[in-house]
Order: sequence, then structure tokens, then C-alpha cells
Amino acid sequence: EKMREKLVSEFRYTRNQAFRPLSVFLDYITYSYMIDNIVLLITGTLHERPISELITKCHPLGTFMQMETLHIASTPSELYNAVLVDTPLAPYFVDCITKHDLDELNIEIIRNTLYRAYLEDFYKLCESLGGATAEIMCNLLAFEADRRSFLITINSFGTELTKEDRAKLYPRCGKLYPYGLAALAKADDFDQVRHIADYYAEYKPLFDDSGDAAGDKTLEDKFFEYEVQ
Repeated sequence: EKMREKLVSEFRYTRNQAFRPLSVFLDYITYSYMIDNIVLLITGTLHERPISELITKCHPLGTFMQMETLHIASTPSELYNAVLVDTPLAPYFVDCITKHDLDELNIEIIRNTLYRAYLEDFYKLCESLGGATAEIMCNLLAFEADRRSFLITINSFGTELTKEDRAKLYPRCGKLYPYGLAALAKADDFDQVRHIADYYAEYKPLFDDSGDAAGDKTLEDKFFEYEVQ
């Protein structure tokens, strides 16, 4: 907890001293935490938990100046309206989500839809910056986009999510775009996903020996290890 507090403090200090384009880049880093925080708040209000209690559970890097105004929201619909007015994520909500989407069945769809728009937007920003920033960050964001696409596909098996709707959740800025994503959109089971991964040298090893047996590393574990490397 102390380490996180120090990290957040130093990050905020750097952000406050920064000028464009660094300030914009640092803002984008916080947006993923904002997405998770707002999804947490929406989920909590669906279960009639008070916003004041939920805000204490939010990640500090995903807070924003207007967050206290969300205390007035008591329903998901009111929270949606507050998000549109008071957060930097408003453009992603306007383009991707309506207040009618705010039911429990759609929470993960909302999260993935927002992440898709965010990752594509952040990728474009990094491309425009060029240099080492583009080289490093575009690779990182491409990996995150592909990781999410693989996991969205696998987690959709056995659910009511259609292949068409699943395809709409894929971020289109990874190495899988466009042909790998088109193949994932048609996949019916894990083996088909594994076969698609075989065509990508960096992803093929992650699908080897992934399983549910005791001691096996999950696919998410392997993605995390690869990301850390």
C-alpha cells in the first residue's frame, strides 16, 4: 500500500510539472484506471451500494477532479449522465455506450468496449508522437490489444454473446489486426483459437501447455509473464 501511494504521488508530481505532449501521454496512462473505476462504480450502483463507499475502493490513478460530484448519482443511469459531464472518458461513452446498456449482463461488454476505444485512441496518439515513444508504446499497446482479443474470444464460449458482437469488442491496433481478428471472430472453441495463435511466433508459446489441471499455468498467467518480460 505504501509503495502504491509513493508511485501515485510521484506520478502526479510528474504530471503536474509536464507540458504537452508529455502531459497528454500521462493522462492517457490514467484512463485505463478510470475505466476500471467507473465500471466498479456502475457495478456497485447496480447492487445498490452507496457511491461514497465504492469510491474508497477505486484505484487512485483512476480518480479525477470531478469524482466527488459522482456522489449525487444513486442509479446507473444517473452515474452514466455524471460520467458524460464530468470525466475525460466522456468521448468513449458517447461513441460506444448508451444508458440502456447499463445492466449487469452488459458490464463486461461495457468494459471491453471502452478498452477497445481507449487502446485504439492511445495507439494513434503514440504513433503521432513518433520516435522511441511510438516504437515502444505501440508494441506494448498492440500486445494489450491482442491479449484482450484472445481472452474476449475464449471467455465468450458458452455465453449468449454472438460472434458478431464479439468481433465489435476487439481492439483494432494489434498484430492480429486484421486477419487474426477475422479468424478469432469465427472461432468456436479453444483449439481453434490455439490454431490461430500458431501463426504468430510471439503468441504460439503462450498457448502451449495451458490448461486447467492442477499446477498448470492459465493463459492469463502466461500473458502476464510475457508482458512483464
